[in-house]
Amino acid sequence: MTPLLAAALELQDFFGARQWKFCIIGGIALLRWGEPRFTRDVDVSLLTGFGREEEFIGPILSAYPGRLPDAAEFARRNRVLLLDSPQGIPIDIALAVGGASQPLRVCSLRTCSAEDLIVLKLFAFRTRDVADVETLVVRQRGR
Repeated sequence: MTPLLAAALELQDFFGARQWKFCIIGGIALLRWGEPRFTRDVDVSLLTGFGREEEFIGPILSAYPGRLPDAAEFARRNRVLLLDSPQGIPIDIALAVGGASQPLRVCSLRTCSAEDLIVLKLFAFRTRDVADVETLVVRQRGR
């Protein structure tokens, strides 16, 4: 297993042990639903709702180092917690209010649905994200 997938699986186990609702998004989810492309980080959507963010931020930062000196404050302001795995893999956790997940049969990672990934990519609307959506639409045609 690659260090990237190992870091995602370790994070999934951390969330699962706490029975937190989450799904893997970004490049790893794209491996499942679209055309695979290089990705160097783990992107996750963690269902925190509004007003309960501290219940998640504290425990996560006790287990994973933040990539910013004040990662907790950045997460409160921007709803994104920027971390590093113990092996140095960047992890971006979006503090979300909803989303669905399905297990990725290859290695048991829980990814977002193809539909949710399209919405997330179009919301970000970077050139790379638009290209990813095009591959998703082609690969998921008829579903």
